[in-house]
Amino acid sequence: MPSATTGFWTPVALSRDLPAGTVMPARTAAGSIALWRSASGRISASADRCPHRGMRLSHGFVRGETLSCIYHGWSYGQAGNCLRIPAHPGLTPPETIRVATHDVEETDNVIWVAVGTPASKPPKLDGFTPLRSLTAFAGIAAIEAAAGAKANPDGLVEIEASTGAVCLLLSAWEDGQTLIHVLLKADTGPAAGIDASRAAESLRRQAEGLQREIAQ
Repeated sequence: MPSATTGFWTPVALSRDLPAGTVMPARTAAGSIALWRSASGRISASADRCPHRGMRLSHGFVRGETLSCIYHGWSYGQAGNCLRIPAHPGLTPPETIRVATHDVEETDNVIWVAVGTPASKPPKLDGFTPLRSLTAFAGIAAIEAAAGAKANPDGLVEIEASTGAVCLLLSAWEDGQTLIHVLLKADTGPAAGIDASRAAESLRRQAEGLQREIAQ
């Protein structure tokens, strides 16, 4: 959700879904990115195209503190600069070979990526326990209608589950889909997690039904 006229933060993933030494695809309003965590635990967000042959970097692999393309193994640092070209091991890659990068922040077990230049840090989510993420083939308006509540400026909307209130952190995509991060208000055990997950899935189905009605 936008937080400033110059840019905004997008919650793209939960920390638990990106262990050290892994890369995953993620999406923002500006398009797809390769989200990766180095062996030492540092997170980076890179454009999802290798400048060599256009292969998706999210299909690649993390080696130490670099992200490598799966096609020809070109390796990139966290600043986006190319550090190694396996076919030319003695070559120092020129500075002109690089991938675009985005500012990324990890706070309260949620990973946020900047679109543009936000005026502030991502919102705090104190008191919440991230549970899981799911994708809805529906826009924010349909999800709000299914929930019977509006999302606040940080993108949070509250729904009820049998074991208590659950918060959904919403992130709109450019194609009308919405990424939903399910957050528990407290770590209340497996039963509450299962109930919250079911409530979120039920709301997703309702929202997708409403979205289909709008499209007809």
